[in-house]
Amino acid sequence: MTNAPIPVNEERPRIEFVVLMALTMSLVALSIDTMLPALPDIARDLGVTDANDRQMVITILFAGFGIAQVLYGPISDSVGRKPVIYAGFGIFLIGSLICLLAQDFHTMLVGRFLQGVGTAGPRTVIVAIVRDRYEGRAMARIMSLVTSVFILVPVLAPSIGQGILLVGDWRAIFWMLLALGIITTIWFAWRQEETLPVERRRELSFTRVLRAMAETFRSRVAFGYMSATGLVFGAFIGYLTSAQQIFQEMYGMGKLFPLCFGALAATLGLASLVNAKLVMRFGMHRLSGSALWSHTVMSVIFAGIAIYFEGQPPFALLMTYLMLTFFMVGLLFGNFNALAMAPLGHIAGVGAAVIGAVTTFISVGTGAIIGHAYQGTVLPLCIGFAILGVLSLGAKYWADYGRVPAAE
Repeated sequence: MTNAPIPVNEERPRIEFVVLMALTMSLVALSIDTMLPALPDIARDLGVTDANDRQMVITILFAGFGIAQVLYGPISDSVGRKPVIYAGFGIFLIGSLICLLAQDFHTMLVGRFLQGVGTAGPRTVIVAIVRDRYEGRAMARIMSLVTSVFILVPVLAPSIGQGILLVGDWRAIFWMLLALGIITTIWFAWRQEETLPVERRRELSFTRVLRAMAETFRSRVAFGYMSATGLVFGAFIGYLTSAQQIFQEMYGMGKLFPLCFGALAATLGLASLVNAKLVMRFGMHRLSGSALWSHTVMSVIFAGIAIYFEGQPPFALLMTYLMLTFFMVGLLFGNFNALAMAPLGHIAGVGAAVIGAVTTFISVGTGAIIGHAYQGTVLPLCIGFAILGVLSLGAKYWADYGRVPAAE
């Protein structure tokens, strides 16, 4: 039995495979989104004085996540996918324990960094596992289905966090993350087979990894699409880091914040489901190009609207814009990941690692700037969406320059 990627339509994906991949990846989203309602309590209990500094609970996790991805991919190409995911789960559990026991903000940030380092393992290697089994439109379809299930987590996570706060304190959230990490590890070990057989593994050598990384960066398609993804996701991270302040403090939504956040996350999930259906018919390039243009044009227009309202547009208008643009973003992620990985099947582990790391570095850097620029209005967020949308369009068209039209 070979382990070559499965051609389009040759195998219908097992529901369990899609759900397990999504749940394994979801540790990242859970570690972020369940924290959002608790940020004021964490800041108060751990002595944080600057309101914007609480955002570091989110951004430091992304920093650890970005740095570690470069390591997991090459190692998984050498020793297999499953041992690397086990290592990631282990580091995540250690980080969760540190956060649970933290008595000061610096200790909390150390734990959150380790949580990010740990979640990078499953997040990176899951992409390689999918690439081991699928390619082209089939991979885009699977990634969209995984994303659809994965999006259920941010839909529910803030409500879960808010619910935990009703019966306990913020430390109970870390107990929940610890328990879920253990359960997911056991399920993955029991049900997921190894997708990289011994004969396809590569020797772990610094020279080989550098060559594979250089090949990834030299690929116009891979570099262009991972840059475009990072720029689009940067605006999304800017939203994540400032969402609690915008909804709960600026618009006074209070305990309704999880409902607002969940509605927007559900829009992303709906878009991923739609993309899973449409990508097989229209192709990745056509869908992602139309979605990116729509996202960018809407963002530029709404930035002007936000300026007109002096940074405080009516809440209904803001939600309408965010739902529309998040739907377009939901059409991008699965396609952009598949397009970036398309030329890297022979170095899937390193390719997934480099793409994940570069995407994260770009998005964390731009998202942190947007988040820390928050000053009681949505202007930094809206202008950030517009600027990064324009830049991501440039990156996409640079990636496609000279491309011969194909069946992607």
